Amino acid sequence: MARFVLAAVFTLLAVTEVRNVQAEPSAEGGYWPVKKEILAVYSGREPREWGETVTGVKTRLATNDKVVALTLDACGSPTGKGMDAELIRFLEQEKVPATLFINARWIDANPEMFLRLARNPLFTIANHGLLHKPASVNGKSVYGINGTRDVGELVDEIELNAEKIENLTGKRPVYYRSGTAYYDEYAVQIAERLGHQVIGFSVLGDAGATYTAGQVTAALLTATPGSIVILHMNHPESGTGKGVMAAVPELRKRGFRFVRLSDDPLR
Repeated sequence: MARFVLAAVFTLLAVTEVRNVQAEPSAEGGYWPVKKEILAVYSGREPREWGETVTGVKTRLATNDKVVALTLDACGSPTGKGMDAELIRFLEQEKVPATLFINARWIDANPEMFLRLARNPLFTIANHGLLHKPASVNGKSVYGINGTRDVGELVDEIELNAEKIENLTGKRPVYYRSGTAYYDEYAVQIAERLGHQVIGFSVLGDAGATYTAGQVTAALLTATPGSIVILHMNHPESGTGKGVMAAVPELRKRGFRFVRLSDDPLR
């Protein structure tokens, strides 16, 4: 049921065109030589894998310690351009670190919020792509959304948002999650060539912000040592915030602590 609802949400987003994101790279700097090198290596390759857990995607922390990594996506869709301020305030007050995967569309819609989050040492800013597309070298689709159509568009999807984040914060992101969290194996390799680790998840925390608060809490309470949880921070109307707020104290009672992805090795 959760996957069906999630597919419906992504399909709704796919039919709404977003025009306010710059999609052409500058010829300055090292972007073009890197893109040409990747094009030379990967153009024409036919992937064999497609999904959330293809070869190279990191889904857990490499530890047996009782730690959990909360990852919050900010997709910037027409129905989710804002921020769950109550959730972010809770994380700040409770000193719960998190890794924030932020899409270029969300940055453009919320520039001041983005800079405030980026300045907070509790949070690590990560790359959620330029146009929130599935990461494909041949346009493969999921949930009704076409993936990046070729190697060149995939490089743009990853690198242009990385450059945007670096230009605004002075720090280049090192983690990448595609729109929909779907990849082929060559897309993962290309992201790695661009200096990113590709991050999946082991706990589906809110199913694209469609879960009720109770479902979110129940999902988080399935966490085991080293779990990476995927959630969303751009749907304040959803049950995500309240579900997280109920789960955090219970997980702490169970002996868990919360970390950013940068705090532990990944596997």
